[in-house]
Amino acid sequence: MARVYASSVINAPAARVWARVRDFNGLPNWHPAIAESRIENGEPADKVGCIRAFSLRNGDRLREQLLGLSDYDMFCTYSILDSPMPLTNYVATLRLTPVTDQDRTFIEWSAEFDCAADKEADLVSGIGGNVFQGGFDALKRAFGG
Repeated sequence: MARVYASSVINAPAARVWARVRDFNGLPNWHPAIAESRIENGEPADKVGCIRAFSLRNGDRLREQLLGLSDYDMFCTYSILDSPMPLTNYVATLRLTPVTDQDRTFIEWSAEFDCAADKEADLVSGIGGNVFQGGFDALKRAFGG
């Protein structure tokens, strides 16, 4: 099983960052790689089990299912249902933790998935750099960091 982990610190209170990222359908509002997103069957974007279908700016399409969401613990967990990436059993969690020193946010994003051994290094690098760190960098810019 492959594992990806990335973390960062955002110079904004965790509640403000969480307000930006908690919307399971809101990726286009904060992640630069996402062109558009919609929740299938008109379900609420915070309903565990809902499915988002979205397009990347490069035209790739993905579908993901919300597995868990907690406003108290500030995390969301989701799985990939359909993706052009050669992987299976992908489950990821985006988690925020308040940093009391200067009222900042510790943000971490992790994923585990199965893939062919010869694809693992490229997938881990691409997901960690383009998806996770790309999202962190956009959030830092949005919050003035």
